[in-house]
Amino acid sequence: MQDLQGKTALVTGGASGIGFALARALISEGMRVVIADVDQAALAAAEQALAGANTEVMAIQLDVTDRARFAAVADAVEARFGKVHVLCNNAGVYRGGTLDQVTYADWDWVMGVNVGGVVNGVQTFVSRMQAHGEGGHIVNTASMAGVITSPGLGVYNASEFAVVGLSEALRTDLAGSNIGVSVLCPGMVKTRILESERTRPSQFVPNEKGAETAAKAHSEVMQLAMQIGIEPEVVAQKVVDAIKANQLYVFPQAEFRDAAAARFASIVESFGEPAPERIAAQAEFMAGLVRKPG
Repeated sequence: MQDLQGKTALVTGGASGIGFALARALISEGMRVVIADVDQAALAAAEQALAGANTEVMAIQLDVTDRARFAAVADAVEARFGKVHVLCNNAGVYRGGTLDQVTYADWDWVMGVNVGGVVNGVQTFVSRMQAHGEGGHIVNTASMAGVITSPGLGVYNASEFAVVGLSEALRTDLAGSNIGVSVLCPGMVKTRILESERTRPSQFVPNEKGAETAAKAHSEVMQLAMQIGIEPEVVAQKVVDAIKANQLYVFPQAEFRDAAAARFASIVESFGEPAPERIAAQAEFMAGLVRKPG
């Protein structure tokens, strides 16, 4: 989507951090922008900050784990602005701690928001984009934690690896439909992601003291790393560029390239050398899939 002027974008987690920066960047492109967020106070502040923009802005409360609410938000947006062309599934939460100390509550909360929120966005909007036929673009926010792992990030790693895989599959499935897909994989960005506990629902608060101690300790390490994080506006501009170029991967920080390359090299080396007959059989099988009708 090279021309964004006059089109409509919806950004989840849009009241702060990367989401708010995305909203600003898309507004600068002349888009009508909907910021959706679970944090009502942050949403009100963001709406006020965007007042006077050169295009229309809509702020609406959304818990991305609530499928019925997601559909209601989509209906409300279409009623006001019409067709949605860009969806940024940006809402996400963080919980640190080693996998031998995290809880079911941690798993359910992080996976529900980080993966379930993306699933709900995709399920809600892909069919609507296909129906209006004007093309579109979906941006799923993952993380470098969806490409490389770090100690104490197991739950978060699992959620972000899932978003990367989902995005790659979605791009393949939507090939030829005029709907592009990008997956954003930033490292440390100066946002409030480490304060995610402020929006954790009570039903997902763990009772185990050990888990809380481990999470707090890891959070202190992450707070130090945040000091060398980049600004959200840098990330947002790279996302806008990726939408226009229909670029799948968005890696805002090149300093992680070597770590990613080392992981991929280790994977490739572990395969060994395939037998020639297996190479031929695989090529024939893939060619058959390409020729298969539909």
